[in-house]
Formats: sequence, structure tokens, C-alpha cells
Amino acid sequence: MTEPRMRMRQKGQQFDTRDLEAYLIAFGDDRNPLPETVRVLDEIITDFIIETCHEAALCASYSRRAKIKVDDFKFILRKDPVKLGRVTELLNKEKEIKSQRKVFAVDDEQIGKDETHKEETKKGKRKEERKEERPAKKAKSTRE
Repeated sequence: MTEPRMRMRQKGQQFDTRDLEAYLIAFGDDRNPLPETVRVLDEIITDFIIETCHEAALCASYSRRAKIKVDDFKFILRKDPVKLGRVTELLNKEKEIKSQRKVFAVDDEQIGKDETHKEETKKGKRKEERKEERPAKKAKSTRE
């Protein structure tokens, strides 16, 4: 698919060479892939991302929206169950991580306030105990 508006491509690679080499090695290429292979993989990935984004933008425009949503990407990938499954899996994992962070999210200021409040209540209890002890001593001395 061609882009709606042709733009000048940036010269050079878009992705880190080490990352691309790791992908190639993971899929069975040699430990030292050829630079041409890395360059071609970079072009393929870049073209795929650009085309997918343009298709998602087109889908959003059909829905009369100016902004692209995640559902637009899901709609574009609906015919490729492997990619759609991976996207769904990653989105579910992201939701799970966010919910886990909320469970452990504790406001640092609140922790500090809780600690000072505990210390103040301990000090306050000690002062009250001292006040209660003092009148009792005075009462004994006045009675004698």
C-alpha cells in the first residue's frame, strides 16, 4: 500500500543494529549477519510500521476521528491472527502490570505523614502519661 502523502525517508537506519542482529540470530541467521541483511531488515520493519500506521489513520478517518486508537490497529490486524493475538496478549499484559502497580502504589508523602503521625501520637501519649503521673505525685505530697 502506498502512503497517502509521500514523505522523504530519513537516511540511515531507524533501528539499532544490535537489536536487528539479535532478531536475525533468534530466527536462525549467522552470529555475524551481513550488513546488507541488517539494512534490508531495517527497511522492511520501517515500511511495515509506516504502512500499518497509515492504514490505522485511514480506519480512524472512516470513523470520523482525527486520532488513532488501539482499536484501529486491532482492526487493521484482524486478518492476521498471529499478529492480532500478539497485540492482544501485550495489551492484556500491560493492563495486568498497571493493576499490579496500583496495588503496590503507595504515595511517598503519605508514608512520611503516617510515620510523623505515629511519632506524634507516641509523643502525645507519653506527654499524657507524664501529666497523669505528675498530679498524682502532687496529690500525695499535699495529703501528707
